[in-house]
Amino acid sequence: MPSPNKSGTVTLTKRDIVTQISKETGLIQNEVFEVVQKTLERITDALAQGQDVELRNFGVFEVRLTKSRVGRNPHKPEKDVIIPARATVKFKAGKVMRQRVLLRTEELKRS
Repeated sequence: MPSPNKSGTVTLTKRDIVTQISKETGLIQNEVFEVVQKTLERITDALAQGQDVELRNFGVFEVRLTKSRVGRNPHKPEKDVIIPARATVKFKAGKVMRQRVLLRTEELKRS
């Protein structure tokens, strides 16, 4: 079962995913863990090689280059710091995920 994190919101961990899949499928947790771990490693490897990762109805992971920009050190605000361009991973939610998450809009507005 997901547990609250430092900010008080509930976080689903890899361990939670493994436990839930194991219960639903009857597979041994070690086997489920291996499959989940290999899946995450494959996604990471693909992104590191410049490939986009598309998981239908879930979303798309892609590597993008951020622009170089000027930042400021909060301890020395008078001094500008150049933040270099770098590769980052962007995630775009798929249609099904967007629709399901959209249902939380009113709940989040109330909190």
